[in-house]
Amino acid sequence: MSRNFSTPALTAAALVATMVAAPAAFAADYVQAPGSTLVFASKYDGEVFTGKFASFTTTLSFDPAKLATSKLDVVIPLAGASTGNGDRDSTLSGADFFNVAKFAQARYTATKFRSLGGNQYAADGNLSLRGVSKPVTLTFTWTPGAQPVLSGKATVKRLDFGVGGGDDWADTKTIPNEVAVSTKVVFKPAK
Repeated sequence: MSRNFSTPALTAAALVATMVAAPAAFAADYVQAPGSTLVFASKYDGEVFTGKFASFTTTLSFDPAKLATSKLDVVIPLAGASTGNGDRDSTLSGADFFNVAKFAQARYTATKFRSLGGNQYAADGNLSLRGVSKPVTLTFTWTPGAQPVLSGKATVKRLDFGVGGGDDWADTKTIPNEVAVSTKVVFKPAK
């Protein structure tokens, strides 16, 4: 059904309404601000250890009222992984684990977001690590404000990505397959 807006006032009103409504269809864009952290935890021979990535870069387009337009992109330089134990850190960057000489970074991207109620959300995305891409869900709390904060958790199955898959490390009694990842990302508006 077609309408003919022949009067200039109706045409101008329609144009203004379209221009005002268009920006509302997009989520707010953010970049990572100082104070953000990305950590992981696992066990080795029953002893819990934690590690962190020295740096990572996050961009986010997010509006809780418009989840369909939300996007998350996280780039993680793997050489920056640190557990506070020099031997373990050098093993992590070696060929059996992250293999940083061949795979310098990991990347997590998500374009599907779900509300879990209140300020809780889930981002269904893909983690690319060691040349393998697999689905990973990040559940997070969103705290809005001048510098919004995303506090999230995910579980990564290391063997799905060939991390620690060599004969010495594949035994899940020595190192569990599931690695807990948590993050707190402080954001500022993208310019």
